[in-house]
Amino acid sequence: MKTVRAVLISAMASGEGKTTVTAALARRLVREGKTVRVFKTGPDFLDPMMLAQASGAPVYNLDLWLVGESECRRLLADAAQEADAILIEGVMGLYDGQPSSADLARAFGVPVLAVIDASAMAQTAGAVVQGLRDYGPVQLAGVVANRVAGQGHANMVRDALHDVPLLGSLSRQARALPERHLGLVQPGEIGEADAILTALADAIELDQAAWEAMPPVDFADAVTQPRHERPLQGRRIAIARDAAFSFVYPANIDTLAALGATLQFFSPVANEPVPPNADAVYLPGGYPELHAAALAAADRWHASVRAAHAADKPILAECGGMMALADSLTDVQGATHAMSGLVPGRVILQSRLAAIGSQAWDTASGELRGHAFHFSRIETSLKPTARTRRYPGGAEGEAVYRIGSLTASYFHAYFPSCPAAVAALFSGAEPR
Repeated sequence: MKTVRAVLISAMASGEGKTTVTAALARRLVREGKTVRVFKTGPDFLDPMMLAQASGAPVYNLDLWLVGESECRRLLADAAQEADAILIEGVMGLYDGQPSSADLARAFGVPVLAVIDASAMAQTAGAVVQGLRDYGPVQLAGVVANRVAGQGHANMVRDALHDVPLLGSLSRQARALPERHLGLVQPGEIGEADAILTALADAIELDQAAWEAMPPVDFADAVTQPRHERPLQGRRIAIARDAAFSFVYPANIDTLAALGATLQFFSPVANEPVPPNADAVYLPGGYPELHAAALAAADRWHASVRAAHAADKPILAECGGMMALADSLTDVQGATHAMSGLVPGRVILQSRLAAIGSQAWDTASGELRGHAFHFSRIETSLKPTARTRRYPGGAEGEAVYRIGSLTASYFHAYFPSCPAAVAALFSGAEPR
């Protein structure tokens, strides 16, 4: 067994400041010379990018359904071997979702650090915290009061908490982590990302004695990761990676490598072509709508992906990847941009959310789990070859389209959930 200080950072709702507090705490601990490993609960790409920037290490996802309890246990055990502290950012409110952040905390005996937006409350914070602790219940390590007006305000919150320690407080931030329609702005797009993170680390008031008094968590010994067969041995997979195509789980990259693939990265936004020696292509999601003009002008990229398709090379296009392969993409301002034209139809951005939530695709090789989260819709004459199903409940989910060697969908797959299905997709097998 390995013991390490660990907390799951949650709140009563989204927007309370979980990511800000997690990032501030991670950067603070790193600057103190500690090794910090951060995880994100649930399906998410953007928060992990910022948390990786704050901690200096890749951020993996934990989720009892998407990732699975045994794999979550392995990831935590591996982190515990090298970390002085493990921070797990929750998703939504503490008890929201099936499974919830509270379920994850209880499964691994990790105490909860509750973030409270104190900007419009003082003593009522005590009632909120008591409810968060007792509803489940969960083991509550303490509270961070976010957006306090000053030390006097923080003291009022501390007095209201009674037997729950106020582990820290964070004043209202002059420079917050910037957001857009899908969530946080990617740190690579923010020239001052490190300066903001450092300022947050400086601003968070941490009760060092209370932090050190938290009992460490016992994690099982690191589990040897099962070795996959290597059906993709010798195959070269080209992966689009730039500001428009960045929504990739680190675990997906690990899975492709474990299956034997050699990975090559290229940038469609920079008009880089699909590497000509690639045997398959992976176009992940991202923000093609923000780079639609550059993509429309990327003639070498268009020609190369069409040539790959004509050569019958397997192509997996997820969400933004599919959007970039449509005939056209219309942004929220109403401007229409020509795309690669491999998926007949047009993609239209809208101001309201089109889909969100966990989903699964029942393939011939097994259940491939993942999620959907998008603001656009596609108008196409294509008939789906399959449909995902929503979790929980089983209602019909995203369409999966098959055009020759191309598989396209709004569905984001979590590759470790079914490596056999992933191997089939990238070796050209017909998915069903």
